[in-house]
This record gives sequence, structure tokens and C-alpha cells, in this order.
Amino acid sequence: QVKLVESGGGEVQAGGSLRLSCAASDHSFAAYGMGWFRQRPGEERTFVAVTSWLGDTTHYADSIKGRFTISRDNAKITVHLQMNNLQPEDTAVYYCVVGLSHTVMPLTTTAGVRSWGQGTQVTVSS
Repeated sequence: QVKLVESGGGEVQAGGSLRLSCAASDHSFAAYGMGWFRQRPGEERTFVAVTSWLGDTTHYADSIKGRFTISRDNAKITVHLQMNNLQPEDTAVYYCVVGLSHTVMPLTTTAGVRSWGQGTQVTVSS
């Protein structure tokens, strides 16, 4: 069990930027993959981005490539999601996740998630 505390959500106009942050309370999972999922209203949770514990391996959903950047601060066991050029279709609840393993690819699906954050709302107006 690990507690994930998210911050940085909010409401912005199309074309704006937000930076999400997520801090893990349990240092024993510092070497596990961390990432982000999102859930649009009426839809299932879908993968957004993931990074290895060193930050040397990342993977992004096609819908956000070139606009979002994931990074990790290992000293603080924290993961960030820099979101640029936000669009109305990016409106969703964003969830921070910790993986079940040390590898990246299993965390691209919900089956690979060990723990979920409570979620932070991102709203993009046109």
C-alpha cells in the first residue's frame, strides 16, 4: 500500500499549461515505475504517460505526444506531468499511479497499477 498525493490541477483556457505533481508517501516504491492516467466524463480510465524510476525510459499515449512531458524527482519520490497546449478534449480527472513492477510497459494498462491517487481535476475551456 502506498499513498499518492496529487496537486496542480485546475481550470485553464485552451492553449494554456498546467503542471501536475504527485508525491509518494512510501519510499520502498521509489524504484518502481510511476505515471499518469486520466478519465474523461463517461469514459474509462486511459493511459497518459509513464516513466521509469531513473527517468531514462518514458512512454506516452498518442493523443498527448509532443504536448505533455513526464519527469521524476527521485530524491523526493515525486513524479510530474507538464501539460502544454491544453485542449478541451484533455478535460478529465488525472490520476497518479505506482506500478506493480520496476518496468515501464506494464504500467500502460490499468492491470499494471499497484496504487492509485485520488485524482485531480483538469478542466480546459474553449
